[in-house]
Amino acid sequence: MPLLQVLRPTLPILIGASIMLTLSMGLRQSLGIFMQPLTHDIHISISDFTLALAVQNLAWGFLQPLAGAMTVRYGFRPIMIVGSLMYIAGLALMATAGGLVSIMIGGGVLIGTSMACTAAAIAMSVAARAVPATVRSTVLGIVSGAGSLGALLSAPIGQLLNEGFGWRIGLAGFVVMSVLMIPAAWYAGRVDKIPLPKPAADDIGDASAATAARTAFGNASFVVMTCAYLVCGMQLVFLTTHLPSYLAICGLDPMLSAQTLGMIGGFNVLGSLFFGWAGQRWNKLALLGGIYILRSLALAWYFVLPATPFSTLLFGAIMGFLWMGVGPLVAGAVAEMFGLRWQAMIQGLAFMSHQIGSFLGAYGGGVLYDALGSYTMAWRIGVALGLAGGIVQVAFALVRPSQPPAPVLRTA
Repeated sequence: MPLLQVLRPTLPILIGASIMLTLSMGLRQSLGIFMQPLTHDIHISISDFTLALAVQNLAWGFLQPLAGAMTVRYGFRPIMIVGSLMYIAGLALMATAGGLVSIMIGGGVLIGTSMACTAAAIAMSVAARAVPATVRSTVLGIVSGAGSLGALLSAPIGQLLNEGFGWRIGLAGFVVMSVLMIPAAWYAGRVDKIPLPKPAADDIGDASAATAARTAFGNASFVVMTCAYLVCGMQLVFLTTHLPSYLAICGLDPMLSAQTLGMIGGFNVLGSLFFGWAGQRWNKLALLGGIYILRSLALAWYFVLPATPFSTLLFGAIMGFLWMGVGPLVAGAVAEMFGLRWQAMIQGLAFMSHQIGSFLGAYGGGVLYDALGSYTMAWRIGVALGLAGGIVQVAFALVRPSQPPAPVLRTA
């Protein structure tokens, strides 16, 4: 049966989840554009700004399991709408900031909490519940790919507003864009009306949240995936936070940073589609390890050579292809191992590790730059840890492959 025909009844849900995801991820990934003018204007340091983004990542990570558990009790729609409202409030507070406190609360706490309610773990759980298991990995790749378009659009828009009218108007433009998250979340919330499949004897669907968490951390494949996930967050948030600053140090056109983030967003689409398709056919956890290894090699290549516009855009394309392809692989692996009911919560537990890495990438990169005057030590640490995490992930996935999808996951 053609894929479109299979998905037609749930298209409003999938489109809503995709738009919500593309805005929440895209706007957040583009905040580094405003770092230099914002910090200069309100007299805070680079490490102060990156500390706010690090708090954002920690709030996102540590609240993600709670948001996932709350969807089981209250449904997806109210959680996603409240998260959308918090995103708007966080951006508005940043746009009117006069000091570090507003940046910390708006860009850190509010946006971080919102991401736990609107970003990948929730959007992927919505998509996973809405479609049959036979096409789930492919659909997760499509939703992740659609969710990647946000950076492709928001980074150039933000840079144009920033250069033409100042960083406050740029962030105000982001506020206007974020309002679209509310109707998107409303349509995605239709998934609450889709019943869960009847659980099989070995499924954890009827378990409590505490039992589901213990089951997850008792699974060796899940534990290794979670530990390696730390490297993913560290590398990606280091880039989105510090690449604009690095390019400014190299004396390159400020618009190049927006173009590179846009390039990352564009190739995110291709990478998400590819890894969603690949995850339907090959070992998802081995593919994850391969992504971490290739990213690390790309980081080493780019930072060893002198930065040029061509090498920067090519680097953005390579990293973009390897960026959000992680999303459908992690979501698909969690659904295979544990079922759908607690997917958002268990995926959130893994995501806590990702966000600890994000904290280290954002804040650690700023601290090392302030202390050493360059990003050399930061990228070297990122490369070394990425290679180690990727190799361990691939090796363990091949020695101890995760269980294939259980029959319970084949929804009608």
